[in-house]
Amino acid sequence: MIQIVFGRTGVVILFLLLQALILLIGFDLLRQYIVLVFGGYALFGLLIAIIIINREENPAFQISWLIPVLLIPFFGGLLYLFVQSQFGYRVLHKRVGTLVEETRTYNEQETSVACELAEKNPSEGRLAGYTYAQGNYPVFRNTGVKYFPLGEDKFEEMLIQLEKAEHFIFLEYFIVEEGYMWGRVLEVLQRKVKQGVEVRMMYDGMCCLILLPYHYPRQLEALGIKCKMFAPIYPMLSTIQNNRDHRKILVIDGKVAFTGGVNLADEYINRKVRFGHWKDTAIMIEGEAVRTFTLMFLQMWNLDEKKEDYERYLNVDVKKSISAGYVIPYGDSPVDHETLAENIYLDIINRAVNYVHIMTPYLILDQELITALTFAAKRGVDVTIIMPHIPDKKYAFALAKTYYPTLLRAGVNIFEYTPGFVHAKVFTSDDERAVVGTVNLDYRSLYLHFECGVYLYQTSEIADIERDMQETLKKCQRVTLVDCKKEKLRTKIYGRVLRLFAPLM
Repeated sequence: MIQIVFGRTGVVILFLLLQALILLIGFDLLRQYIVLVFGGYALFGLLIAIIIINREENPAFQISWLIPVLLIPFFGGLLYLFVQSQFGYRVLHKRVGTLVEETRTYNEQETSVACELAEKNPSEGRLAGYTYAQGNYPVFRNTGVKYFPLGEDKFEEMLIQLEKAEHFIFLEYFIVEEGYMWGRVLEVLQRKVKQGVEVRMMYDGMCCLILLPYHYPRQLEALGIKCKMFAPIYPMLSTIQNNRDHRKILVIDGKVAFTGGVNLADEYINRKVRFGHWKDTAIMIEGEAVRTFTLMFLQMWNLDEKKEDYERYLNVDVKKSISAGYVIPYGDSPVDHETLAENIYLDIINRAVNYVHIMTPYLILDQELITALTFAAKRGVDVTIIMPHIPDKKYAFALAKTYYPTLLRAGVNIFEYTPGFVHAKVFTSDDERAVVGTVNLDYRSLYLHFECGVYLYQTSEIADIERDMQETLKKCQRVTLVDCKKEKLRTKIYGRVLRLFAPLM
């Protein structure tokens, strides 16, 4: 609801109300010129529609923009121009691009690893070449990997690793809320600061609305912890507020890194019950691959900084883990016009031979994902999606269900986790490939948020991830076309209407 009020949806509603008011006033004042007025409105809307159609943009976004532009031509057009000309977005885009280029040499691809992978599997080699060329995310080998099937498991290991910190600790989280989990972490951080460990904490500005005091960074600074909010929420018309930092990253000494769906709040470890049992996942990596997460954190931290001693944090001696397989830690940005995270998902789906198993809290798909999932199912691949049975957002759940019939008719298997809410973002395929990260199957994650994940190829932990999938399926109920037909009419209508504007929400 907060994102709706302060995001694009709130802007759309405001402009609708403004247009209605001005139309009423204008109708009375310009009654004799009404034909010219409405003609001008229509012409302006048509010109904006032509601009939208000719932009290099996902068709779903184009359709969603055409609706308000053609429905309310004048203010719909002004809204579109307002969004496209946002100064804050352009500054962010330029700064992110500059930082990526300035730091590219700190995360170079080891040629022997790339060549070895390409020789073993050319398709995997091309994917690794893509992630490096487009995002500066190299592929690594000899990287230790540990998968956590629950938030509680990640939390326990997280505390152990934090206690080992000797030089620096970097934390970047979408949600931080005062309670048991954050309290325990904060105790360790305070102790580490007194031992001379540098601690930096960054969290998304959405937290300042209801979860943390607005000046909470000052409280942490007083404890010796460097702290920042990413894009604090202001009650103003600004579409940059849609670009949230949805990452969950913990880096310790450049040697260990965590990511996954688990934020720093009690529901993620089931200390607080909100939507039944909270099913989440996380992953820890050790070795040279950690450098990518260290660099991602430093790039985000330095969006508003001028100087950083990157060498100090990136050129660290790490113990090479003698492990099988390959690892690609990666990020995704809403300002580089490259849907890297979605393309990795699409690559997994399109190259699947036997199965693709997915856990996701949301299912708001663009046409590319719909086509990939349904085609994979039609060509005999076991495509299985695990969704929550108890949703955290009713509007998102209603929207997700509008995709069920299309997927089910194509042969996609959909299950709902009956104990509660699934917040995991996991892909596994053919016992060879997997992804664990922060990227949901919705427009916000795929297009609007800063995200991250870890791509695995032929690592031993893939078996553990798939085992967790199978154990989770035992606690799920299958969704059928009959279930879809039994859905309440108002829910169906609600979901279909929301689907018109899904890319803009």
